[in-house]
Amino acid sequence: MSGGLSTTARLALLARLSKRRSSEAPRPDAGSARDFTTLPGMRDFALLKAAMESLELRSPLFVAHDGLAGAHSSIEGREVINYASYNYLGLNGDPRVQEAARDAVSRYGTSPSGSRITSGERALHLELERELAALHGAEAALTFVSGHATNVTTIGHLMGPRDIVVHDAAIHNSCTEGIRLSGARRIPFAHNDMAAAEREMASARRGGQRAMLLVEGHYSMDGDIPDLARCVEIARRHDAWLMVDEAHSLGAIGPTGRGVAEAQGLDPAGVDLWMGTLSKTLSSCGGYIAARADVIDWLRHTVPGSVYSVGLAPPLAAAALAALRIFQAEPERVARLQANGAGLRDRLKARGFDTGASIGSAIVPVVLGSSLRTAKVAGALLERGVAVQTVVFPAVPEQSARLRFFLSSEHTEEDLDRTVEAVVAAVASVGRVEKLPGLG
Repeated sequence: MSGGLSTTARLALLARLSKRRSSEAPRPDAGSARDFTTLPGMRDFALLKAAMESLELRSPLFVAHDGLAGAHSSIEGREVINYASYNYLGLNGDPRVQEAARDAVSRYGTSPSGSRITSGERALHLELERELAALHGAEAALTFVSGHATNVTTIGHLMGPRDIVVHDAAIHNSCTEGIRLSGARRIPFAHNDMAAAEREMASARRGGQRAMLLVEGHYSMDGDIPDLARCVEIARRHDAWLMVDEAHSLGAIGPTGRGVAEAQGLDPAGVDLWMGTLSKTLSSCGGYIAARADVIDWLRHTVPGSVYSVGLAPPLAAAALAALRIFQAEPERVARLQANGAGLRDRLKARGFDTGASIGSAIVPVVLGSSLRTAKVAGALLERGVAVQTVVFPAVPEQSARLRFFLSSEHTEEDLDRTVEAVVAAVASVGRVEKLPGLG
């Protein structure tokens, strides 16, 4: 197959897609309010999927791993260098973490069998929350069963229809969903542009309303970080709460992995609400909020995502607690991760690749342009023994599709060298590819 799409090929593709759609049996609900294809983005998704099928291009999504996915993994029985997992410090699979989870199952079983407010506490939950709070210099913390749900339920509960949330345009979907649930006015500002954040907050702020400035500690799309001191300054000047999503920061940012406040030498007390996940550095599943004790106590008793949800499974709480203690006791893991991130970024830049604003820690993007080209390069990389995440339309605009490399402390110098050579070879094998017709 040709690396690109010529005019003739594009017309042929459109003709095939049009013929396929016209030959499909009409749905019984076509044209009615029950027609699911009227959902936003569903037609674009169908076009992208059909185009990939017509081009006999394997989807780079939902690739199945055979077992433990760390710095290396096995896909369909073949060993690969793995950059598709958030196992930042290599603790998923650590014998000490596994033993802690097994012990928790033996003592507590696999589930708390209800919400904590009704079915009772487990000592593991309280112990984990105390240590998470201490990590962020906060008075208390509360865990939830999902990182995504942590942001949705907390923001949705804190804010209301009269309020405003000024947020970085690159903020995670869980944050925007939380704002939508709250009914607050959502005001994005250009990514990492603190002057724009100041302008938006000043323009929107009115007396009698609550306001929140919402940013991430380490942005998963670009691998960069915010100017936290400016965020604190803006929030204080405009009497707003400052919330920082540290999902990708914990274990990855700062000399000992304590996040963006440590990285920039700031007092973490300047942040009102710290959010984090248990699924990345902490090798578990779930999320948490760390804040003042009175705020956390109020959330424990009222926030829907805790009151009406089962508590964190004991083996997951135990795994997170063990991983938390290990990474704090072994800061050399953090140093290796950061060296690997900088090493891969610098190698890729030296070969002419666009790695954006990545600081070179846990996340290194390679912006390739079209979704088709990105998917083809990801497939070519997998053939060469490198597994990497892709971000394509409609998650990003059609001409900013990218590969995303998530580093681990357990990657080696040889891994990095082999990876860069594989990227060079994969891109050369694919060549120039135009965007899929009808997208972007």
